[in-house]
Amino acid sequence: MFRSSVLRRAVTGVTVTLMMVTGVPSANAGAASVTASSGSLTARFTYTGSFPQAKNPRLVISEAGKVLYDEPVSSKWCGHRCWPLALIPHAKVLNVVHLQSSGPASVVLGLYSGGAHCCSIEQVFSLGAGSSTIEKAEYDFGDPGVRLVPIGPGGSFDFLTENDVFAYAFTDYAASGMPIKILSFSHNQFNDVTRSFATLVARDATRWLKAFNLMARSHYQDSVGLVAAWAADEEMLGHSSIVSSFLAKEAAAGHLNSALSPEEPSGHRFVAALEKFLHRYGYLK
Repeated sequence: MFRSSVLRRAVTGVTVTLMMVTGVPSANAGAASVTASSGSLTARFTYTGSFPQAKNPRLVISEAGKVLYDEPVSSKWCGHRCWPLALIPHAKVLNVVHLQSSGPASVVLGLYSGGAHCCSIEQVFSLGAGSSTIEKAEYDFGDPGVRLVPIGPGGSFDFLTENDVFAYAFTDYAASGMPIKILSFSHNQFNDVTRSFATLVARDATRWLKAFNLMARSHYQDSVGLVAAWAADEEMLGHSSIVSSFLAKEAAAGHLNSALSPEEPSGHRFVAALEKFLHRYGYLK
């Protein structure tokens, strides 16, 4: 399910090592169990069956041996029929990590809703104010998938992904570029903090520009998806004038084309459509 993206390439320069927090599935007679812990907080995820028909998913969370949460796993995006993300190659289903620089660790459960291009779901289970209740929040990361990376304050973990709204926006999925997106988690909600990581955004922009320039080999037959991701990254860096100048030059040179043209805009029409798109999703203020 993971595309050739920021999550599979060394785009951001982030090396991720999860030690003692990532559960590894162990199957026995059609049943599987994943356990992860940090300090006195332990999570255990179980299910039966095998991919793609895993059943009876359940999560148990305990603190110092006391069970705080014991419920069937469900999501508003796939009900009780979600697949464990661990059944997808190279994905991690369960982590117990610090999502904030202070306070207790949280349980992060990775789920997959199924389908050719959908959807990675991360559920976070955090200790409530009374330290005896569990609060649940979830986020649909779409097709790009997501990785936990220790880049937050004090080495806390954030969610590294790509912005899925760029898929199919100007061309087909395979040729769509998706700019980097980073979410933190606090106060029981996910927060977009991408602009706080200028170095990572700049590296992502460099890779998308390199990919766009390589389109010269095919005479820029399907280039708009890649340059859209580059433009989004550059706008996050505050480089609006650079983006405008570059796109105008490339449009005049005939380098901004979509394989889906005339249904999708090319040239100067693409530039106008991209500007509206970036305004809509908060890249342009």
